[in-house]
Amino acid sequence: MGNGGTRNTDSARTGQAPASPAQRPVLSVLEASGPTLGVALVLHGGKARSREPVEARHLSPARMIPFARHLHRAGRRHGLAVWSLRNSVRGWNGPDMSPLQDAKWALQQIGQAHPGVPVFLVGHSMGGLTAVCAADHPQVEAVVALAPWLSPETPAERVARRKVLIVHGTTDHMTSPRQSLAFARRASSDAASMQYVSLKGVGHFMLRKIRIWHTLATGFVIRAFAESTGAPVRPARAYAQLLPEGSVHVTH
Repeated sequence: MGNGGTRNTDSARTGQAPASPAQRPVLSVLEASGPTLGVALVLHGGKARSREPVEARHLSPARMIPFARHLHRAGRRHGLAVWSLRNSVRGWNGPDMSPLQDAKWALQQIGQAHPGVPVFLVGHSMGGLTAVCAADHPQVEAVVALAPWLSPETPAERVARRKVLIVHGTTDHMTSPRQSLAFARRASSDAASMQYVSLKGVGHFMLRKIRIWHTLATGFVIRAFAESTGAPVRPARAYAQLLPEGSVHVTH
């Protein structure tokens, strides 16, 4: 690990970046069953501004635990490890971009543990913005942004040559589906692929149609992982029904 970090050999591991004791990002790792051929990094949401430390009991990180487990069940036997990042503080905090700094640290830890393996980012809300902004890391090959917090200022060039899936509910009043679609169109010419799924009548917190959210996120990562590594794994049949190969904009 990096300076001040910790590491152990259990299937769920934690690492901490140097910071004040109350404001450290934490990594939880679900290991692959055998050699690690790829890593999915799960990123949670937060607030526009807050220096309050993130705790495990907070809903934003807790909301992503089922996504991490769903991914792990689908990919662990084929070499996919799933790392979940708990941010140091709850806010994006303007130019500090606090979660992005935490994500860069997490990617550094992945690179040290598994140099050269493909990385797949899965983020919700502010975590979706973080995933987009961290996508230019050389190991990142694909991004899943769930109800992401995007705007005209979000840098489209970060997803150049990456596979991208954006999923957004039509009744989301916390982040803008209109801005997500605008970003998808703006970034599509540079991305390796860009797919957008619109979920009718679904809000921000992924409480409705949760099975669809899980199937899309896991299926997209599994397909990208198999294409990158040659691992003999395929997405669930339901994934192809929700997002046919080659589709660009799908509504459910």
